[in-house]
Amino acid sequence: MTQPTFHRRTVLAAAAGSAVTAAALPLAAWAQGGPIRIGSTLALTGPLSATAQVHKLVGEIYVEDLNSRGGLLGRKLEWVLKDDQSKADLARTLYEQLLTSDKVDLLMGPYATGAILSAVGVAQRYNKVLVHHTLGVPSLVKYDMQFPAWSLGSDPGVTVNNTLFEALANGPKPPKTVAVVTSKFPSIHFMSMGARETIKKKGLTEVLFLEWEFGNRDFGPIASRVKDAKPDFVYVGAIGLDGNLLLDAMKKIDYVPPQHFYMYPAPGPLVASPEGKNALSVTIFEDQPPFNTRPNAEKFITTYRARAAKANFPDTSVEVQAAASYTAWQILEAGVTATKSLDDKKIADYLKKNKVNTIQGALRFDGPSNYGDDLMRIKQIQNGKWVVVWPREMVTPGFRMATN
Repeated sequence: MTQPTFHRRTVLAAAAGSAVTAAALPLAAWAQGGPIRIGSTLALTGPLSATAQVHKLVGEIYVEDLNSRGGLLGRKLEWVLKDDQSKADLARTLYEQLLTSDKVDLLMGPYATGAILSAVGVAQRYNKVLVHHTLGVPSLVKYDMQFPAWSLGSDPGVTVNNTLFEALANGPKPPKTVAVVTSKFPSIHFMSMGARETIKKKGLTEVLFLEWEFGNRDFGPIASRVKDAKPDFVYVGAIGLDGNLLLDAMKKIDYVPPQHFYMYPAPGPLVASPEGKNALSVTIFEDQPPFNTRPNAEKFITTYRARAAKANFPDTSVEVQAAASYTAWQILEAGVTATKSLDDKKIADYLKKNKVNTIQGALRFDGPSNYGDDLMRIKQIQNGKWVVVWPREMVTPGFRMATN
């Protein structure tokens, strides 16, 4: 299985919690009070690291670009990044350190629901704004100074699954039987339970339901059960490399699912896998029309592709994970710039009352749990790349949904 490789110096610096930015700052920046320090964690190691490395690269690109434009409030930015090792409890401890020991000015959320929930708890105790990337269960968060960059609506267990099964119903071979296999990771499990309800409402037949513990690496028994169930469609509650591991296990028993879906896979490794052919997933952005025509999108796509290639990422395209991360930084920049302040309450008040233009489109935060519109789409791996296949008005030109 292909995985990204990274320069040793870069990874060690991030894992040690050092600043991810240029080492030397201009004297003018220090004269105005020094750099603005933004603290966060990412899962640089552990089961979620393949995806978190995408978020790390995007953060580096954004901070460098923002500093080249003069920073914020006339001051350079310094990103203080720590490795939460894919552990929610460790993320909680590290966010406490960022505020108490490292004395950062602002926070940026981590990747994955478990760590985000931990970070939100710390932000709430200290009355700090927290913009975050990929929270999958909005109803778990009541704090009114947290802001999501992943535009999946306030009830994604319903809306996302409705979109998926609507896409399947309008595809080349609408399924009648479904197997649901899922990680117990909070957001993934939540989405999978929503899928089971949607399956019932659509009049489909669930022929298998299986769960595994987060961090599981033995997918052989699961693959065998799926094969024996003979479903028309396999719904995989996957996060990180779960999808790749399950497909590898299926290959060993000569089984190819007729149609298959993965909720939050590591996008690069999955698209690089031959067994990932025609796999479905969700997206809010891909570096293709019409997404790439939005302001700042093409510049980011060009820079990301070059940097991802240098880092030996298996997929150098900007897709949903990279876009969510870039959007989070856009939201934070918009709040600081508009208020001309680092005051968390002022930033939060502004974001709740105003739309923010991002590469996803104009986002609003006036709905339940500060979520706005549902911008989720369905994509599929075809010809070795992700393409959008639903809804019709967003389909990548020249493509439509395919089956194995």
